Amino acid sequence: MKYNKKINAFTLSEMIVVLILTTIVVGLAFSVLTLVQNHINSIQNNFNNTTQFNKLEQSLTLDFNRFSKIEFNELEDKLLFSNEIETKAYMFKDSFIVKDIDTFYISINKKALYFEGSLKQSGTLDAIKIETSKAFQNKNLFVFKKNDATQFMN
Repeated sequence: MKYNKKINAFTLSEMIVVLILTTIVVGLAFSVLTLVQNHINSIQNNFNNTTQFNKLEQSLTLDFNRFSKIEFNELEDKLLFSNEIETKAYMFKDSFIVKDIDTFYISINKKALYFEGSLKQSGTLDAIKIETSKAFQNKNLFVFKKNDATQFMN
């Protein structure tokens, strides 16, 4: 008596097709993962840039309204805030701004200084306009203070 038992199995060509399809699916999954990681990194960079910009805006606004005397030294590229008690300084560099122990990593395209609505290069100020670089979406920051009698004394 002959027994012809067939074993149920996949053929070699079927297995190769399954491996090829699996490879394609895994490759697509990794490429999608790479795209998602790139988007997450760009969102994180935008968040960090916006946070730096907001911190600078808040710091300048507080100092503009807290100090009675504001001057800009063009040679040192330094913005000085002073009153009877203390002095604060902002030093503008190519890719960052330093204020005491704080550093704002913001690159600036240009800055405009104003006193009583007139553009100035240095000296006493009552407003500043800062335009950031393309990395910060060319945002504009305008900070001003209302002048009081102490500005015009002496």
